[in-house]
Amino acid sequence: MRSFIDVCDFTVIDETDRWIVVNKPAPLQVHPSRPEGGPTLWHGLRELLRYDLENGAALSLINRLDRDTSGLVLVAKDKPTARMLHKAMMRREVKKEYRAIVWGWPEPDEFDVREPILRRGEVEESDIYAMQKVHPDGAASHTTFRVLRRFERNTANGARFSLLAAVPNTGRMHQIRIHAAHAGFPVVGDKLYGPSCEWYLRQITDGWTPEAAAALLMSRHALHSCLMGITAGDGAHHVWRAPLPADMEGFLNES
Repeated sequence: MRSFIDVCDFTVIDETDRWIVVNKPAPLQVHPSRPEGGPTLWHGLRELLRYDLENGAALSLINRLDRDTSGLVLVAKDKPTARMLHKAMMRREVKKEYRAIVWGWPEPDEFDVREPILRRGEVEESDIYAMQKVHPDGAASHTTFRVLRRFERNTANGARFSLLAAVPNTGRMHQIRIHAAHAGFPVVGDKLYGPSCEWYLRQITDGWTPEAAAALLMSRHALHSCLMGITAGDGAHHVWRAPLPADMEGFLNES
């Protein structure tokens, strides 16, 4: 593996003539949302792959992660590969697995959440455009959770936490975070679906404050894309893994 930190910090997990797989840290944004925004993974990839681009490469993001979600991002280097990978995603042939640190101890070691999801603003007032919610009129959604570890920490807001493996069997926006919260186990550090979405708005106006740290415990939500697998057009099966980042490891080790 090799690191590229001239524009932004990320690690290359795998690279071929057809694609590149990177481990994106939080809070690096994947793609620029406005022209005046800061460096993003997209800027870093275009700088890293300047030679490829000058020789006809056409980069295409196959999956995206939220700014505060760390882990694996797959990027095609040419249009035929992009078409093949996008079709595999649509057919749900790409295996993805996440790690999440959540509040509470689920009773079963494995459980499914199949609640439909839609954008909150479609059914009620919402000051946050991107915020989603469970609703019967939403799109079908399915997440499988598996408890990897239950542990305790001495905190003012409650001491019980769990490390979960989460498999998104569908691909809705914020799906894992919404389903975890709906099941009663919100992701630690989640400003939208944790204690209150007011923390998201307060982060914009006030930044990261001692009050926010006491309520949320982590400055970003503890969600990491750790595994991705796909069978390529040549029939070969590829599996990529990204280790748990230092902030999530630190949270676990403090228990």
